[in-house]
Amino acid sequence: MVPTIKSLVQDAVLRLRLSGVEGPRRDAELIVGHVLGLERASVIARGDDPVEPAAAARIEALAAERAGRRPMAQILGRREFWSLNFKVTEATLDPRPDTETLVEAVLAVIGLRRWQALRILDLGTGTGCILAALLTECPAAKGVGVDRSAAAAAVARENMSALELGGRATIVEGDWCADLSGPFDVIVSNPPYIPEADMARLAPEVRLFEPRAALTPGGDGLGAYRLIIGQVGAVAAPGAIVGFEVGIGQSEAVAALMVAAGLGPVTIRPDLAGIGRAVLGRAPG
Repeated sequence: MVPTIKSLVQDAVLRLRLSGVEGPRRDAELIVGHVLGLERASVIARGDDPVEPAAAARIEALAAERAGRRPMAQILGRREFWSLNFKVTEATLDPRPDTETLVEAVLAVIGLRRWQALRILDLGTGTGCILAALLTECPAAKGVGVDRSAAAAAVARENMSALELGGRATIVEGDWCADLSGPFDVIVSNPPYIPEADMARLAPEVRLFEPRAALTPGGDGLGAYRLIIGQVGAVAAPGAIVGFEVGIGQSEAVAALMVAAGLGPVTIRPDLAGIGRAVLGRAPG
């Protein structure tokens, strides 16, 4: 019997539900649409359409991966962030809506300067999503994205090219601010910040499949902030905006580190859940 779109969706929903996946129908429809090249609405509307055996086998294989808790962004190979489409791989974090809080906060401080020829630095760039979002909103700006991972840097370069930002974005492999030439007017980072003690409690999608080095620096989770804050003065322009994404309960501690380093006054911006998610300060001058 030739399977239909509807029957493949139903089979995938059952498999995902039994595996504890949240939103199993949504994910099943997205997987089927991904393989068949259909939008989710078309998957629903064309449920009685037959599916060729090769495509059906591919759908079943991807459903099995999702049942094993591989993140949807890795299965689909992409994620939308700031209304832009980003390639995602096992070498990068999955861009999350929480991170848009940092972009919004930085743009609010930039204000009308967004039309100026700013220099932007993104430390731990991953997919390049923060840098790309800022460059999109600041059309005269140029930026540098830094990542320790060669594989992540390669993904970021590919994303910049696909978004037609390659001419304004340089992606380099490096260790935070080391070997960089400033000055930069805007410095942003979403560094690894999960405390080592919290790693075991993360969802399987994160704990098992996202790069550990991009999730935690070990210890109390603040190590990367200490390193970056200690280095940032060497590459910051006078009065440069310095902004970080932070984890739950970390905003006050990171703010204190910034103030102690002369990067105050500091403001904390909450995400949609009311959690302090972005911490912004300024370099002296």
